[in-house]
Amino acid sequence: MEASVWSGLNSGVVLSLVAVLWTVVWQNLQHLQLQQFFGRHLSRHARRLAAMVDPYLSVTIAEYEGGRMKRSDAYEEVKAYLSTACSRGVRHLRAEGAKDTDKLVLSMVDGEEVADEFQGATVWWWAYSRPPPRTDGAAPWWGGGGGAQEERRFYRLFFLERHRELVLDTYLPRVRRLGRAVMVKNRQRKLFTNISTHQWSEDGFARSAWSHVVFEHPKTFDTLAMDLARKKEIMDDLDMFKNGKDYYARVGKAWKRGYLLYGPPGTGKSAMVAAMANYLDYDIYDIELTSVHSNTDLRKLFIETTSKSIIVIEDIDCSLDLTGARKKKKKAAEDDKVKKDGAADEKKDTSSKVTLSGLLNFIDGLWSACGGERIIVFTTNHVEKLDPALIRRGRMDKHIEMSYCSFEAFKFLAKIYLDVESHDLFDAVGELLREVDMTLADVAENLTPKSVDDGADSCLSALVTALEEAKEKKASGGNEQDEQDEEDQ
Repeated sequence: MEASVWSGLNSGVVLSLVAVLWTVVWQNLQHLQLQQFFGRHLSRHARRLAAMVDPYLSVTIAEYEGGRMKRSDAYEEVKAYLSTACSRGVRHLRAEGAKDTDKLVLSMVDGEEVADEFQGATVWWWAYSRPPPRTDGAAPWWGGGGGAQEERRFYRLFFLERHRELVLDTYLPRVRRLGRAVMVKNRQRKLFTNISTHQWSEDGFARSAWSHVVFEHPKTFDTLAMDLARKKEIMDDLDMFKNGKDYYARVGKAWKRGYLLYGPPGTGKSAMVAAMANYLDYDIYDIELTSVHSNTDLRKLFIETTSKSIIVIEDIDCSLDLTGARKKKKKAAEDDKVKKDGAADEKKDTSSKVTLSGLLNFIDGLWSACGGERIIVFTTNHVEKLDPALIRRGRMDKHIEMSYCSFEAFKFLAKIYLDVESHDLFDAVGELLREVDMTLADVAENLTPKSVDDGADSCLSALVTALEEAKEKKASGGNEQDEQDEEDQ
């Protein structure tokens, strides 16, 4: 009996050892396969159990998409849609200016929740934000990783699983559609200017590259002094662009158009931009190129512009070295960074490194197709100084010369400023305008009453006097030049 006991014990030990060895071998051979199998098996049961315990699904809509490169249209549309719904049941609201200066656009602050009804289903919207993860690295311009950046904002939609198809296929598209309608109704047009590149993250917080004010410029095509035929030509071109989404898609071009406005100072180039913006109901983004550090930063500026906008670079011939000459910088200019006592190594290089190539890619490169319905406008006083590659058709599609005041433009200004359509002095003004060049700004200034006693007679007399003085100056200048030429000979 004793032997049988030991025999039984030995058999048990052997079996145990075999079991342990088999377990080790099994784990070594099929560890990953088993984990995957049981993981999938348990995951399925976990999901079923979660559905029984929590029957709600959620959809999260973030403020930015593509990292922080582009603001989400869906987020803005949901925000606009909820601006009409949230005021009913939300206790804490955020207010922003609306198109009507007496009204406000309301939105939920973080942590608030609002219910919405649709075809018998109840859904819940929750607004929240979260701070980005902090690391010791420097924040890149797109806001991913790096140091502390601005908090991320979100909307999260909760709904019952049985309403999945209704919410995803019908309710959410309706929200976006109605949100766009609210945005159009409440939209305040804005004038943007770019912030210096080095201020985007100077205190560790990544910010938008743009700041803005409400755009309230009064200039329209109705008050723009220009030949009526040319004015109509420009307005027709703008109409074709605004309504050309299908055309641009059909021919395979980005939905954008370039305008080059050129002419002497004071001929109304900035006024033309304002009239275009008012006619199209577009925002304006005014880029100061000297504040842009690199081509990469220029792309970021473009990405952060919205559709239905005019992107303007004024006096582009003065902004950077973008002329046809494009000579290499002298070594002496580069030596401005010479180190002094080792301190210069730590200073930021704030000079602009935007190149002609970078600007060309900004206008019609791959990045220019990010978004649509944008107009790019360059203004210059010296079109002959610009590189031909910069202003060729396809980049600057329409060239508009803003010239000196013509007689037709003068009559338009006289009607606007003095409310007169004919006068004894009109013939004198017309004859003088054919002999001397005077800008629209100078003509308008002479037609502006200087006191309550000034009327059409005094203002037109002042204009004739100014034109005669300009004629005499031109003549004396020509005589002096002739005398100089004779002396040189």
